[in-house]
Amino acid sequence: MPVTPDLDTPAVHLASPDLLRSVFRRHAAGVAVITARGESGPVGFTATSLSSVSAEPPMLSFGVGTGSSSWPAMAGTDHVGVHILGEHQQELAATFAKSGADRFGAPTAWREGPEGVPVLDDVLAWLVCRVVARVPAGDHRIVLAEVVLGDPAGPGRPLLYHQGRFNGLRD
Repeated sequence: MPVTPDLDTPAVHLASPDLLRSVFRRHAAGVAVITARGESGPVGFTATSLSSVSAEPPMLSFGVGTGSSSWPAMAGTDHVGVHILGEHQQELAATFAKSGADRFGAPTAWREGPEGVPVLDDVLAWLVCRVVARVPAGDHRIVLAEVVLGDPAGPGRPLLYHQGRFNGLRD
């Protein structure tokens, strides 16, 4: 039998964007940068919504806002790069999260990878993936992508996002 929450309790809030943001600030998430080749050059953004979807075939998903500067390229590309950031890459994560930043200018180190996808240097791991679907989800799209190739062998420890800040993993 479902339990009805006591709405008179100060801690209980009705659904809202602020409630969702407040709850997910308490959820520690790994930090990734998603990249693609755009018409005017490389594009990319910081994502904490990365998820493994399927092992067979190897598939993942991530969310991208339809109002973001990266969305036009993400909407039209066939391939994306997925980069798992290390705790030494807080500045890189902040650069790719900042609106209007020159994300691929110095000091960002990158190269053109397979399928023309921008591949970031010095990350814990990276993948090149083929986009198979873009699913509408409110003001975002959930991108489903099949892994084509990658490198899982970068050194270091993962970067996490928690309570609105980038953090290293503690033992």
